[in-house]
Amino acid sequence: MVQQLQGDSLESRVARLHELQKAAPTQLSDEFMQALDMSWIYHDSALEGVAYREDELRAAILEDVPEDASLLPVYDEIRNHKSAIDTIRRLAKKKRLNVSLDVIKDLYAQLAPEELEGRASPTYRRDVPLHKLYFHEIAPPEKISYRMRNLVQWMNAAETKRATHAVRLASKAHYQLLHIYPFPRQSGKVARLVLNLVLLHNGYPPVVIHATERQQYYDALRQSEDAIAQIVTRALEAAVESTIRFFEMQGVR
Repeated sequence: MVQQLQGDSLESRVARLHELQKAAPTQLSDEFMQALDMSWIYHDSALEGVAYREDELRAAILEDVPEDASLLPVYDEIRNHKSAIDTIRRLAKKKRLNVSLDVIKDLYAQLAPEELEGRASPTYRRDVPLHKLYFHEIAPPEKISYRMRNLVQWMNAAETKRATHAVRLASKAHYQLLHIYPFPRQSGKVARLVLNLVLLHNGYPPVVIHATERQQYYDALRQSEDAIAQIVTRALEAAVESTIRFFEMQGVR
């Protein structure tokens, strides 16, 4: 797997992607980004069992006011997710990235602002969820803080960054986060945001795991880090090729 991740093929295609993005007109880039965000939020939410309609996604992202007040919670959820995506894009542009506990908690707070309840920072879960979408083993509450500290220490260590390919690092961090399952809700979305934060910082496009791969994704989480790395690698390759195809079909050279 490591040899595959470090091969010339993926890296050369990523370089081609960057060339096209740099050459593309601003309007076309904006159009692509809006479509990407809609797909990202749709599929990421579908992995959690929530399916948004295209008109809901479009209206919420464009900040339209819903005619039906009952749609306000749906719009808020979509906009919270969009805000968290914008945050990782901003963080990814920093020369040095430190994925700290505060960064992870802030992503959670953006996804679930109601969980703050007047606190300055959200807290980890205090119990084991009775009904989970994910059926792999998760950390008992008393182990969460310890395991989270160990995870961020490993992610930010100079040796880790030197010896671990970025795609492998991102995949392992995502796998470990979901096995810790730190928050009472939204842990899956947080783990995939951290995955994409690492990828974006290292020059890769974001990975969107499609809803059609939901069962494969859950199965991989029950199996191993390698199984998740394979899912992430396939999704990354698909993201690279679909982005290149989009711009080339629009005449960008």
